[in-house]
Amino acid sequence: MRRHLLTSTTALVLLLGASQAYAGMDEAKTFLDTEINGLSTLDRSAQEAEMQWFVDAAKPFAGMEINVLSEGIPTHTYESTVLTKAFEAITGIKVNHQILGEGEVVQAVQTQMQTNRNLYDAYVNDSDLIGTHSRLQLAVNLTDFMAGEGKDVTLPTLDLEDFIGIKFTTGPDGKLYQLPDQQFANLYWFRKDWFDKPELKEKFKAKYGYDLGVPVNWSAYEDIAEFFSKDVKEIDGVRVFGHMDYGKRAPDLGWRMTDAWLSMAGTGSPGEPNGIPIDEWGIRMEAGTCNPVGASVSRGGEANGPASVYAIAKWDEWLRNFAPPGAASYDFYQSLPALSQGNVAQQIFWYTAFLADMVKPKSEGNNTVDDEGNLLWRMAPSPHGPYWKEGQKIGYQDVGSWTILKSTPTDRAKAAWLYAQFVVSKTVSLKKSHVGLTLIRDSDIRHQSFTDRAPKLGGWVEFYRSPDRVAWSPTGINVPDYPKLAQIWWQQIGDVNSGAFTPQQAMDRLAEEMDITMARMQAADESAKVYGGCGPRLNEPKDPAEWLGKPNGPKAKLENEKPKGETIVYEELIKRWTTQ
Repeated sequence: MRRHLLTSTTALVLLLGASQAYAGMDEAKTFLDTEINGLSTLDRSAQEAEMQWFVDAAKPFAGMEINVLSEGIPTHTYESTVLTKAFEAITGIKVNHQILGEGEVVQAVQTQMQTNRNLYDAYVNDSDLIGTHSRLQLAVNLTDFMAGEGKDVTLPTLDLEDFIGIKFTTGPDGKLYQLPDQQFANLYWFRKDWFDKPELKEKFKAKYGYDLGVPVNWSAYEDIAEFFSKDVKEIDGVRVFGHMDYGKRAPDLGWRMTDAWLSMAGTGSPGEPNGIPIDEWGIRMEAGTCNPVGASVSRGGEANGPASVYAIAKWDEWLRNFAPPGAASYDFYQSLPALSQGNVAQQIFWYTAFLADMVKPKSEGNNTVDDEGNLLWRMAPSPHGPYWKEGQKIGYQDVGSWTILKSTPTDRAKAAWLYAQFVVSKTVSLKKSHVGLTLIRDSDIRHQSFTDRAPKLGGWVEFYRSPDRVAWSPTGINVPDYPKLAQIWWQQIGDVNSGAFTPQQAMDRLAEEMDITMARMQAADESAKVYGGCGPRLNEPKDPAEWLGKPNGPKAKLENEKPKGETIVYEELIKRWTTQ
């Protein structure tokens, strides 16, 4: 009787599986017709073949419910509200795609790593943690997973070489730990319609002695900020300001700084994608090694060096003098959409993740477009500070990437891996790129649909098609444990905004705290190989004078931190991007 029951149950499962496979493809075709609607780099037959693969590969997991987590940007909203439903209809796997703030995402990743409890089956986790994941070995090594136990659920048409951020999610061991899901850069944003006004150009030239245009250096940015805030003051009856930023004492203030702000000022060594031996956090790690040796100048680092102190001082000074009232209490999520109010001339530190909001029509409250929806603004590379030298990192690029931790049970990890691949598949990614404007595939960037849309995107398409994009990169491998070190930043820098400490005092404390934390990591690694032998091995502190200004050392203080302002005509910049 028991044998008969098992046989009947197996037959029922097979029958249901067959009907689900049929229904899955039926739903897939509806999805292709209604949601994708031809907006894919694949032709229809290739789209159907890719969807058929998902239907077949998902059969063992039909009926499963999984949980994934990401931060709140338009791309992830689209995934959680639209793509989860399509994925469930096609595969039978229900996905609860939760959205939280970026700080909460990092905290959840850290908690799961520390407790070994499966909080989520997958995360869209910034590639800033690549140094952490490659050292701690608590994240699934995707290279080995795809070749081994995950081979049966790895999409044959995934095409890793098509992902523009894949080098940022690859560890120093050459293994892939994260799969890019969305990518955005940190660029300069400005009101081109105001910059083009003849009367303003004339007044600016008369006062500063050079042309109003896209700033190449921080001196010009500061002059332009002063000009609009203190001299122009009002345009078309609206009080205007020359700068926008944020300063709320919260975790996102930390990544405001770690997202290459110090290197934009000139902290760090030449090298791509990150400085060698000193990176944009001011952490030193000698070439050819995997062991950080310190953040303080006394240990050969640069977190509290003159360039870093200058960077924090300018952030604080500009926020107080040139930004709209209240900006100092804004957080990341409040400050960036605030540009759509239409009262800011420029922003030196603007994430293109908010591009989707900045191209909305005027009827939706976006005052940076005209009545016909034409952009009144443009984007350009961010200017660099006086300590910056050719060959250094100039900007930051976020690569939010699917990350699966080893504490996730294998069946749940496989189901999550299927969902991750679905939302980045060639069938889906072009449409998703148009919705969220966070490109991940080179084939999408080159697609005719983006050529057609480029005039409505303010220079974004031109930037991503140019060789310049490789100079923008995420946090690199010098950072041994991102969650532990990142939380130090916002607390110390928040004390500058509050007036409790000077920039020098705050950066001294920051560098010291990082070294103390890395010393603990070193002890753990030496005693138990917690970081796989690639934990910190701190230099003994010595007189900073022995490091400052030396070859491959932190830069010495400049006598003149404000050289003459330099600008470039926007059209010339775009020409450079499109002719390279």
